Amino acid sequence: MAGAPEATVWRTFPYVSYLRVYEPLDAFDDAQQLRILDQRSRARHETEVLERSDAVRRLVRPVSDPFPHTSGDLVRVLHHPRPDGSTTRLYCPNQLAVRTSLAAESLGETVNGPLVDVLLPEVAREAHAARIDPDSFADSLAKLHTRSATWGVPFGWFILIHEDDATDVVEDDGRVLTVRMSAPIPQCIDRARHAAAALALAAPELDLLDELTDLVTWLEVFSPDAVLELDYGPVAELVYPDDSPSDVRLGIESLADGDMTGAAAAYRRLAGRWIPIRQLARAS
Repeated sequence: MAGAPEATVWRTFPYVSYLRVYEPLDAFDDAQQLRILDQRSRARHETEVLERSDAVRRLVRPVSDPFPHTSGDLVRVLHHPRPDGSTTRLYCPNQLAVRTSLAAESLGETVNGPLVDVLLPEVAREAHAARIDPDSFADSLAKLHTRSATWGVPFGWFILIHEDDATDVVEDDGRVLTVRMSAPIPQCIDRARHAAAALALAAPELDLLDELTDLVTWLEVFSPDAVLELDYGPVAELVYPDDSPSDVRLGIESLADGDMTGAAAAYRRLAGRWIPIRQLARAS
């Protein structure tokens, strides 16, 4: 159950979902471990409030500059359940400087004309680049712990997660703020490889096959003791309880079995659930 401060800040953001990798402490270097130890006792909802409050402050600056100006980095803590009933504490660094750089690059590729300079002034981009340590940037880029998606969850992400995985429903006053599902990395990789093998034979033309290949490549760089978390974000309020993980899996199984009727039915369920949400991105 989330507290009121988290719910208030959550409402200020659009539908963004996240795929995060959490690793054990010994997977990080000494400097990262010190940052983690400083933050390991902070509750998850407090981290969410800190991140969103900081984002709001960056967006409302008098001069347009959405880039972070401090070197500090937030760390999320995941208490993942073990078979014996205990939990394992794992960590996901926010890597905000690198992720904002990638977001700015993506925006520059999708938005043309002077609007880019309005949203991301050249002086702000140059100042951000000057603040980044090249070695640290390269290391974070090679091992990026967080992926994000706006206006819906990519179908490929649902292949990594099953409906019976560990699930945390975050609510406030009867409203679902987000749903977080998590599973061990080796299990997620096996699921993606199995689905990719089925698609390679039954439907090699689907973009989903390339997406799965990319996800496996990304996940393989992390510790085998790591855990993957799918965080629906605010879109959970519109879809939860959500059958998407089973619908994606059933659709692929139907394709592999040559059952086009079953595959079409699974896709219709997914489309009926997610297309209206993605259309909100173009709503005025």
